[in-house]
Amino acid sequence: MNSRNEETDKISQEFPEILHSNSNIYSYGVGEFIYQVFSIAFGAYVFYFYEAEIGLDSWLVALGFILYAIWNAVNDPIVGFICDRPFFFTKKWGRRFPWIVSSIVPAILMYILLFTPPNVDPKEGQWMLFGWLVFTTCLFDTAFSFVFVNTSALFADKFRNADERRKVSGINMGLGYIGIAVGSLIPPLFVNYGVKESFINQAWALVFVALIAAIFMIPGMREDKETIERYLRKHEDASEKKEKVSFFGTFFSAFKQKNFTAFVILFLGYAVLRICLLSSMQYGIRYILQEPAATSSLIMGGFLLGSLISIPIWIWWARKKQDNRKVMIVTAIMSSVFALPMIFINDLLGWIIILFLWGIGIAGMFIIRAVVLADIIDESVVETQKRNEGMYYGFFLFINRLSIVIQAIIFAVVHELTGFVEGADTQSESAIWGIRLSMAVIPVFFLVIATIIFWKFYDLKPDKLVDVKAKIRDLDL
Repeated sequence: MNSRNEETDKISQEFPEILHSNSNIYSYGVGEFIYQVFSIAFGAYVFYFYEAEIGLDSWLVALGFILYAIWNAVNDPIVGFICDRPFFFTKKWGRRFPWIVSSIVPAILMYILLFTPPNVDPKEGQWMLFGWLVFTTCLFDTAFSFVFVNTSALFADKFRNADERRKVSGINMGLGYIGIAVGSLIPPLFVNYGVKESFINQAWALVFVALIAAIFMIPGMREDKETIERYLRKHEDASEKKEKVSFFGTFFSAFKQKNFTAFVILFLGYAVLRICLLSSMQYGIRYILQEPAATSSLIMGGFLLGSLISIPIWIWWARKKQDNRKVMIVTAIMSSVFALPMIFINDLLGWIIILFLWGIGIAGMFIIRAVVLADIIDESVVETQKRNEGMYYGFFLFINRLSIVIQAIIFAVVHELTGFVEGADTQSESAIWGIRLSMAVIPVFFLVIATIIFWKFYDLKPDKLVDVKAKIRDLDL
C-alpha cells in the first residue's frame, strides 16, 4: 500500500491539481442537501398520498410511476448529453453553471404541484387524477434533471484529486444527511393521516427551506477557469478532427464498460432497498404500529443518528483502505443485514433501533458512491479520450428514479395479492404482512443479488486506478 501511495503522490507533484477552499466545497455540498430533501420526501409521500390518502387504485398509481420512469429513462441521459455540449455561454459561464442557476427555482416550486391534484372522486375521476400524477411527476423530474445532472457531473471534472474527492464526498454526505433530516422530520409536523390538505402544507415548508438553501449553493457550482478552457480546447481539437459524438453512440459506449454496468446494478439494488423501506414507513406507522404521522420523526431520527455518527468512521476507513471497491461491498452487506429484522419487529423502540443500525450501513454507501462513479468516469476518459460526465450522471439519476418504479410495481403487486384496501383506515393481517414483504424481504433480495454481481465483475482496484490517473494527466483531460 505504501508504494501505491508514493506513486500517487509522485503523480500529483508532477501534474498539480486545482484544490478548492472549504467554503467552496460546502457551497457545492448544499446541492446534495437540496437533492436529498426532495428525494426522501418524494419517495416517502407521493405513492402513499395518491394510494392511501386520495384513494386512487394501486395499479393506476403504479402505472403512473412506470410512465414517469419511461420519461425519465429518456429525459436524464438526454439532458446529460445536451449539457455536455458547448453553448454561447460556455466560455464565460462554463458548461454546468448556467443550467443549474436557471433551473433550480422552477424545480423546487414544482414539488408543490405533486400534492395539488384535482378535487374529484377517486373512482369517477380516476383518469383525471392519473393524468395529474403523470404530468406533475414528469414535469418535476425534467426540471430537477437540468439541475442535478449538472451538479453531479461537476464532481468528477471539478474535483480531480483523490483525497479531495473523498473530502468533498464526506462533506456532501453530511449535508445530504441534513437534507434527509429536513425531508424526513419536517413533513410529519404538518401531515395528518386522513387529511389530504395537510400534505400541501408540508410541501410548502420544504419549498421554503430549499429556496433559502439554493442561495448558498450558487458559488460552489462555478467551474474553474482552467477547467472551462481545457474543455473548450479539447472540444475544438475534436471539431477540427471532425469527430462526431452521437447520443446513442455514447449511450452504448457507457454500457460496454463493465465496471459502469456493475456499478449501475449494485446501486440499483441499494436504491430499491432504500426507497422500499422508507416508502413503507408511512404504511407501517399507520397500519402496523398504529401511531400518528409524527412518529415518523422519531423513527427517522434513529436512522439519521446512526448515519451521522458513522460518517467520520466511514471516511477514516475509506482513506485507510484506499480501496473504494471494498468499501462499496461492505456497505451493501451491512445495509442488507440490518434491514431484515423489519420483517418481525412490532414496537416503536424496535423500529428506532433497527433504523439506527441500518443508517450505519447506508451511510457508507452514501459516502462512497460518488467516488466510485468518479473512478468509473476516469476510466471511461482513458478509453474514449472524451469527457461525458453529464451522460454518466444522467444514467445515475435515471437508476435512482428507476428504483422508484420498481418500488411502485412491488407495492402494487404485493398490495393486490395481500388485499390492501386503498383509502381505508385499517388493514387485514394479510395486507400488513404484505407491507413487511415490501419493506424488507423483497428489496433485500434485490441488493444481495446486485452485491454478488458487483463483487464478481467490478475490477477498478487501487493499483489499476493509479494507472488511470496517470493516463488522464498525460491526455490533458
